[in-house]
Amino acid sequence: MQTSGWLRRDGDGVAAPTVGQVVREYRLAGGANQAAVADALGITQQFLSQVEKGTRKATLEQRQGFARVLGIPPEELGIAGRAHRRAGADDTPAVATSRGRWRVQRNWLNHHRGDLARLATEWYPAEYRLPRTSLITRDGWMPAAPVDLDSLRLELDEGPQLAEITGAESETSPVRPLRVPGLAFETYSAAVKHLDPPQLFESRPSYRYLGGTVTSGVLDFGLASYFDKLDVSEALAHELAGACIALPTTDVSDLKGHLPFRELIGDPFDPARRAIIPAITTLTVRLRRYPAPPSFLLHWRDPSRVATAAGVYDVIPAGEFQPSSMGLWDRRNDFSLWRNMVREYSEEVLGHPEHDGTRSVPIDYTNWSFYQQLTAARAQGKVTAHLLGFGLDALTLAATLLTVVVIDDDVFDEIFGTMVQFNEEGEVVGIGDGRAADGVPFTEESVARMLEAEPMAAPGAACLALAWQHRHSLIS
Repeated sequence: MQTSGWLRRDGDGVAAPTVGQVVREYRLAGGANQAAVADALGITQQFLSQVEKGTRKATLEQRQGFARVLGIPPEELGIAGRAHRRAGADDTPAVATSRGRWRVQRNWLNHHRGDLARLATEWYPAEYRLPRTSLITRDGWMPAAPVDLDSLRLELDEGPQLAEITGAESETSPVRPLRVPGLAFETYSAAVKHLDPPQLFESRPSYRYLGGTVTSGVLDFGLASYFDKLDVSEALAHELAGACIALPTTDVSDLKGHLPFRELIGDPFDPARRAIIPAITTLTVRLRRYPAPPSFLLHWRDPSRVATAAGVYDVIPAGEFQPSSMGLWDRRNDFSLWRNMVREYSEEVLGHPEHDGTRSVPIDYTNWSFYQQLTAARAQGKVTAHLLGFGLDALTLAATLLTVVVIDDDVFDEIFGTMVQFNEEGEVVGIGDGRAADGVPFTEESVARMLEAEPMAAPGAACLALAWQHRHSLIS
C-alpha cells in the first residue's frame, strides 16, 4: 500500500519558469535532491525536473505540496493568502530554508523507514541482530521459548529517574530546525508539533525500563513521558535519513562520522544512558476452522495519523506501555502488560474511544465486560498470551515488548466479530477482498512476504518471525 500521489490536472497552472525557479532554489537551499522531493510529493523525478526547467506547469495542489515540503512561502508560488503560514519573524528566508530542509528529510524518512532500518541494523554487532528483522536485542531479553504473560513479574519505582542523554544535546542540532532566526526548536518533538503534527500527538506518562531481563522473569520500571522517547528515537531516525540524502550509500561504513547523535548514544541497551520507554506490540493469531490456516491481523500505519513507525505495516494491536490517564492512581492500576493490551484491543481493533487521560476515576477492570470476556477466555485456554521477547528498533532505538495472543475461532467471532477496518492510526488490511477480521494467512508464504518484500515495522516483523519460529508450541 502506498500513499496517494498528487493530482496532475492541466488547469490552474501559473507561470512555470517562476514556480520552477523558486522550487529549485528552495530545494537546493535545503540540500535535497530531486528524487527525495519527488518521492515526498508522490510525483516522478522527471516531472519535477520538467517543472524546475519550466517545460511543465504545476497545478494548485502541486504548488501547495511544494510549499509544505520545501517550506516555501505560498505567495512565492502564486498561492493567495497567508493561511499556510504565520506572519512574523519565523517567515525569514533563513527560517524557511531550515524548516524546508527538515520537512524534506522527514518526508523522505517516512517513505524509506524500511530501507533505513535495514541499514541501521548493520551499525550494530551481528550478535545483537534478530534474524530476518531490523530489531536488535541482548542477552536475557530474548527467551528460548515464549513466556506465559502471567509468569513475568513487573516492579515499579515511582521515584525520579535521570537520563544522561535527552535529545537536547548539540549533536541533535542538525535535526532541530530554526524556530525563530538564530534559535532552533528546543526538542525534536517541539519541531514535529509545530511543523508536521500527526493526528495523534501528545505526551503522556509512560513506563520506563530500568533493568531486569525476560529470562530472569523480572523487569523493573520507573516513570517518564512519551516525548522523552520521541526526542531521542525520532531524532536518531531523522539524522540517518538526512545523512543518506546528503551521502547516498548502502554501506553503513560510509556513515561513520556522519551520525554524531547515534555515536553519542553508545550502548543502546543501557537504561541509565537514555530513557528506554517500551511499547507493547501484539501479534494476534486467529485459529480458523480446519482446513483454513490460522490468520493474523495486519495494520497499515498512516503517516498523517501517527508520529512514529509511519508508512509501514505492523501487527495489531500496538501501543505505548503507559497508564491510561494522568491520574496518580492509574500508575499502579494500569501497571500490567495484559491490561494495556486489552485497552489497545478495545481501541485499535473494536474502534472504541481511546483512554485519553480525561477520566477522573481509574478503570474498573473487574466490571469492564470486554476485559472480563478476554480474561475469562484466557482462563479457559481459548485465548493464550505470551511474551516473545524484548528488543530495540535499530533505526530509532525505540524499545518494544513483543507479545503474541492466540484466539480460538469461536471466541474471535464472539468478541471481535464487529472489528473495524479503519482506526485512528490507520487501516486493518486483509488478503484480497477479505474482511479485516479475516486477516492474513499465518503461513510460511505470507510470513516470508511480510518479512522480505513489504515495508514492515521492526517490532511487528520481530513478532511475526518469532511466532513463526515457535508456531508449534503456540498453536497445538
